[in-house]
Order: sequence, then structure tokens, then C-alpha cells
Amino acid sequence: MTVTVGDVLAVLEDAYPPATAESWDAVGMVCGDRGAAVSRVLFCVDPDESTVDEAVSGGAQLLVAHHPLLLRGVHGVPADDPKGALVHRLIRAGVALYTAHTNADAADPGVSDALAAALGLTVTGPLSPAPGPELDVLTTYVPVERAEQVLGALHAAGAGALGDYRDAAWVVDGVGQFRPVAGADPAIGSVGELARVPETRLEVVLERRRRADVVAALRAAHPYEEVAFNLNEVADVPSRRGIGRIGELAEAEPLRVFARRVADALPATAWGVRAAGDPERPVRRVAVCGGAGDGYLSAAVRAGVDAYVTADLRHHPAAEHLARGGPALVDVAHWASEWPWCGQAAGIVRDALGGTVDVLVSTRRTDPWTVGVTTGTGGR
Repeated sequence: MTVTVGDVLAVLEDAYPPATAESWDAVGMVCGDRGAAVSRVLFCVDPDESTVDEAVSGGAQLLVAHHPLLLRGVHGVPADDPKGALVHRLIRAGVALYTAHTNADAADPGVSDALAAALGLTVTGPLSPAPGPELDVLTTYVPVERAEQVLGALHAAGAGALGDYRDAAWVVDGVGQFRPVAGADPAIGSVGELARVPETRLEVVLERRRRADVVAALRAAHPYEEVAFNLNEVADVPSRRGIGRIGELAEAEPLRVFARRVADALPATAWGVRAAGDPERPVRRVAVCGGAGDGYLSAAVRAGVDAYVTADLRHHPAAEHLARGGPALVDVAHWASEWPWCGQAAGIVRDALGGTVDVLVSTRRTDPWTVGVTTGTGGR
């Protein structure tokens, strides 16, 4: 069996749907041929000279990165430009490059799930939930002998799709009654007479954006002149997708011990791990956000966690957060916070393709910081 780049990307796009990426993001295929054969895939955080070299020298035909190579619009990729040179090298070596960024951040499971797992947390939900799909419920009543036909039309128009399930419906038989009056042209019964008809009640869920198509399909397939139906909007329910995760440790531990847990769980960097708050504060309920997460400090406060683990925290937002009594902060290197995702994504591809391709995780540290220094008298 020949596995293609497209086969691998189909697995990744099912796990991390590109449509869920932020509007400013640049996800998907950067270069390569979806029809090309692939026997080895390498996962990394950053597509830079180091990881491209690792992919080429290691015989990979596909490099999957978390961070985009070309996040901002470009008008060309000349070989004398650092990023252009990488594109040229990848193409010459026959290596495709694919990016899953904010779509991997928001996925379930996604980047923050991998970080939570590395820290030994049991995830209970997202820190900042993505809105769930806007849903309607359509209920209608059809003569029993035409129920299958009408239900098929509703399904064909997109109703009855829930997550990984299709053709879902609630179906129950009963008796309907109606009295046609002057001006009616009833398909069943006579004008002026009360009709009692064996009918099937059909109830289907549909995405609100499909409302017009589904109602049109119902009217076209239903045998009655006047179609009886109810259409109700389902209350918004947050999904399990979203940025960050909330989780719990099996037992509470002091912040100083928890900070050591974080340092031991993540790859070493010059930045290391630093914590803000009372070193003895008990930590059990924890929020995490892979990557730069100071935009979610308020979400961590609302979540009522004991500590928040993320990257790239800045002085003023962190100080103001603590002054307001917010949870303790644990700040890690950006690259280190997202590196566990590489193993998660690699495992998804490995499991889906049943070992038909070699799946590797980059061993190159692409954190830009190379030196970390503390003074002899600095800090605790």
C-alpha cells in the first residue's frame, strides 16, 4: 500500500480542521504535492533551518510544523531570503511542508491537551471554550407511508448531522387530525370534514446555516398542501474545543513543587521555568495554554484555578493579575509549551495509518533563546 502526502493530511485535517483556524492564521500546505508518496513524516514546532535539515537528512517526505513558515502575506520566496531559501530547499529535496497552528490550538484534543497531559493533569474542559455550532430542531408530521421519503429529503439537505453521526432523527408514529376549510385542496380528506390520519412525527437537528435549505426540502418532499412543522433554536452550548485547558492534579502540592513538576515535564530551555505567587500556595486545579497566553489571564481568574501555566508572560499584565488576587502564574518557554503537541499529532497519524509510515518527532530545540543567566543573589 502506497501512502501519499494527501493521506497523511486527511488524517491531520480531520483531527485539526483548517476551518477552525483564526482568520489571521496561515495553516495548511505550504509546498509539496498531495499525490506524492510518503514513507516518513517528521513533526516539529518551528519550520526553520534546523528542522528542515533534520527532515531532509532523515529521509522524511513530509514535515508537519505547528508554527507557520509564512504567517504574513508574501509576494515571492526568493532563494536569497531566509524563508524563501527553506522553501527552495524543501522543494528540491521533495519534502512537503504542512502547518497546523491555531486549528491545533483549538482542537479537542489539541496543543493544550498535550501540555496538560505532560504535566499529569486530568482535563475537565477548555479554558476559553469555542462557541458550539448554532443548531435548530425541526419537527414535522407526515403520513406514515411517506415518512421515509420526507426523512430522506431532510437528510439530503443536511439535517440530522451530529458530530461523527449522520442521518440522525427521532421517529414515532401517532394520529394527526385536521379539517380542510373552503379554499383548501387537501391531499387527504375532504373540505369541511374532520380527518384523522396515521402520521409519523419526525424530529431532526440541523445547523442553523442550513435552515432555508432544509425547510425548502421539507416543503418539496411533503405531500400536504400546508406543511405542519415546528422550528426551534437550540440554546448555545459551549463546545469542548477552544483555547487552553483546565485540569486537576491527583493531589494538591505547593507552587514551588508544582513549578518543579512543570520544569521536569518539559524539554530544557535557556528560559527555563519561573513562577509568580506564594511558593507555598497549594496547587491542584490548573489552567494551561500552550504558546503565548497572557490574553487569557482573565479567563484563568474566572475559572477559579490555583495556577495558570503558559508562555511569554509580560511584566505588567502579570503584576496586575497578581495584585488583583489572581491564580499563581507559571511561565515557560513558548517552544517548550507547544513541543508536547508534536507527540500528540504524531500519535494520531501513527494510529490512523496503522504503522504504514514512519512517524518521528523532531529532536531539535528551536527555542530562540540560547543563554540563561541568574545572578548569585537573584531570586529564590
